[in-house]
Amino acid sequence: MKHGFKMRPFVVLVALFLMVAGIAAPTSAADEAEKVRFVSVAWTGVTIKTELSKAILESLGYEAESLDVSVPIVYEALATDEADVFLGNWMPSMESIAKPYFEKGKVVKYVANMEGAKYTLAVPTYVAEAGVVHFKDLDPSKEKFEGGRIYGIEEGNDGNKIIEYMIEKDMYGLGDWEILPSSEPAMLSQVKAFAKNRKFIVFLGWSPHPMNKNIDMTYLDGSTPDTFGPNNGSATIYTNLRPGFAEANPNLARFFKQLVFPIPMMNDIMDILNKDKSAEPGPAALKWIAARPEIYRPWLEGVKTRDGKKDGVEVFEAFLTSRS
Repeated sequence: MKHGFKMRPFVVLVALFLMVAGIAAPTSAADEAEKVRFVSVAWTGVTIKTELSKAILESLGYEAESLDVSVPIVYEALATDEADVFLGNWMPSMESIAKPYFEKGKVVKYVANMEGAKYTLAVPTYVAEAGVVHFKDLDPSKEKFEGGRIYGIEEGNDGNKIIEYMIEKDMYGLGDWEILPSSEPAMLSQVKAFAKNRKFIVFLGWSPHPMNKNIDMTYLDGSTPDTFGPNNGSATIYTNLRPGFAEANPNLARFFKQLVFPIPMMNDIMDILNKDKSAEPGPAALKWIAARPEIYRPWLEGVKTRDGKKDGVEVFEAFLTSRS
């Protein structure tokens, strides 16, 4: 008993020495999640980020899964330990949904993964050339817009909620307008159909997205901090985590902290998907980054395989080579 008592502080002292000396003690695999649970929304950009991240983590020995839901359910899932990671927190447009979770500590905002994005109302350019360039120009041309319709995306989406708020508050005279929720593909199909006949239509637009190349469109001025944000809908996209995820999974936390997506990258991959309807987001993204180590190596700097034994960059590059 006396001998055992003396050994215990010795072990503690060794651990303290390793910490002070900067030598990393071996990390048990049990300290890292076996499976990473992504929660996503059915938007092209978020899907690309999610599927690419899953593939990278699977190459490092993790299991990964994702579930597509609406924005409000994203935050309930993160807050109730039903999901771990969300890569599509558009701010400030999602502020009304996400901010209460951040403030109460139910969801961790974590880190920006894309800057310089945009999210606001848009019209085909011929509509802008006809004089509709600002939110305030919509109502005077109401009858041309099917008597006052704004095309949104899926129910519960933050952009839809902003439009609903603008209607509720009769901002810019939109009090008697209506929003038509839809899916992203259905909304864009409607825009293209209207554009073919040069009919007036106003819709939710965002960048990065192939719509910016495939539709001759113009973003409207007029956004404010309580609508789509200042600077006419300029947005920053954040990675969100469930509480405790980063602390329990330092290797994954490092990866997600370093995971930043340049807008030109997203535009290129989206364009690939748009031109090749048989292409899938994950494989298309992997093919794109395989030729650009300057993009993915910073993501994996200092990141290890799940068992902590191998360098993440080397393992991922071997994975890419095996696919070529």
